[in-house]
Amino acid sequence: QVQLVESGGGLVQAGDSLRLSCAASGLTFSNYAMGWFRQAPGKEREFLAVIHWSGIGSYYADSVKGRFTISRDNAQNTVYLQMNSLKPEETAVYYCAASLHRGIPIFAGVYNHWGQGTQVTVSS
Repeated sequence: QVQLVESGGGLVQAGDSLRLSCAASGLTFSNYAMGWFRQAPGKEREFLAVIHWSGIGSYYADSVKGRFTISRDNAQNTVYLQMNSLKPEETAVYYCAASLHRGIPIFAGVYNHWGQGTQVTVSS
């Protein structure tokens, strides 16, 4: 049974940083590209970042490029999202997801497994 468990969310002030983690189990982690998405109330799920299964190569949405960094530790079956200079409009539930796509998938539809999400609230 595949499980993706996000952690590290919370309440922060504008300009603060957070580091999200996503621990994976029940799959061969190193076979999967790993992505981060977020969904705010009343809005569609938004792609943020993805990292290649090898850890070599990543891609970011323009909205977070230069502020967010995705990384992975295949020995620990964990993917991370370092988020700096957070903004109030980035308040959302943040999800990690796993995809067998062999490239750099940015569309939610090609992800095979999803976590339950972790809430990030950024106050002004």
